[in-house]
Amino acid sequence: MKIKDRPLDADARAMADLAEVEDWSKIAGPDTGETGYELVKALVQRVSGETGWKPWQDEPGTNYDNVQSWGFETSRGTTMIVFPGLVFADVPDSGWSAYDLQPEDIPAAEAGLDAHWPEAFALGVKIWGPPIWASDRRNPNFEDEFWPGAGFDRRHLSIWPRPGANIFLYSDRPTADPLSPAVGINYTVYLD
Repeated sequence: MKIKDRPLDADARAMADLAEVEDWSKIAGPDTGETGYELVKALVQRVSGETGWKPWQDEPGTNYDNVQSWGFETSRGTTMIVFPGLVFADVPDSGWSAYDLQPEDIPAAEAGLDAHWPEAFALGVKIWGPPIWASDRRNPNFEDEFWPGAGFDRRHLSIWPRPGANIFLYSDRPTADPLSPAVGINYTVYLD
């Protein structure tokens, strides 16, 4: 198992970027699974208009046949990936993660997530305020307590509601079968 353990500075910036969005319903699009240029164009217009985030450049010759998301850069330099139904920050060099896991590494990966969760959770509370729900795998009802399947494949989970969305801060649940290739602590905005 290999480990990355970096300061949470980039996460703090990304969380602040997400906190500034007042109404996520203006960003959400029909989450139909469709792809293509028109979908991306509409997504770019909605997101840029509502957030001021700068969209990635449209490269000549781009094939949009299988594209349903687009990237944006915030004023703080965060890269956000936006789909019609969710948004996440691309911050690979922030926080704790483990990768190249082998089955025998699962207990160490769980211990690492447990050790680093409090710091990530405290950052979420500092930026987003108290969550409406927070729990972990020790809770026998964890997987379905908030809503059916919300805790599936997660070890820790906290949820912050926002107009038109819920922000999930979570850690991955490492498993030996199927083998988790990597785990870490992440956050995603699920759009209504």
